[in-house]
Amino acid sequence: MNLRRKLTVLAMTTALTAGLTAIGSPASAAECGVRSDGRLYCSNKAGAKGYADRSYRSATRGTLVTTFSWFQCWGHGDPHPGGNDIWYWTQLDNGAWGNVPAVDVSTGQDPAPGLREC
Repeated sequence: MNLRRKLTVLAMTTALTAGLTAIGSPASAAECGVRSDGRLYCSNKAGAKGYADRSYRSATRGTLVTTFSWFQCWGHGDPHPGGNDIWYWTQLDNGAWGNVPAVDVSTGQDPAPGLREC
C-alpha cells in the first residue's frame, strides 16, 4: 500500500472513531464521571438489579440491561460485596426507579466524586 493510501485509511479510521465516540460508542463507555447535568454516567454490570431500598432484602424493581447508564445520586445502605455501603439511584431500563449497589457500577471510588447524596 502506498503512503497516500495509508494516510487516507488512517484519516478515515480516525474520523470513524471520532464519530462513534460522539454517538455513544464503546469508547464513551470507558468514561465514568459526573457531567454538567449533575448525573453520574458510568459503565455498569449487565443485568445489574435495582432495588426498592438500599438492601438486597428489598424488592427488585428491574434491571440495567444496558452496560452504560446514568445515576441521579447516591446513598448509604446495606454493605455489599464491593466493600462499602454505597448505592446509586437511577431509572432502570424498564422505566422504574431503583437503587443499584456500587459493586455493580464501574466507579473508581465510592461515592463518585461530584455526585450529590440522595
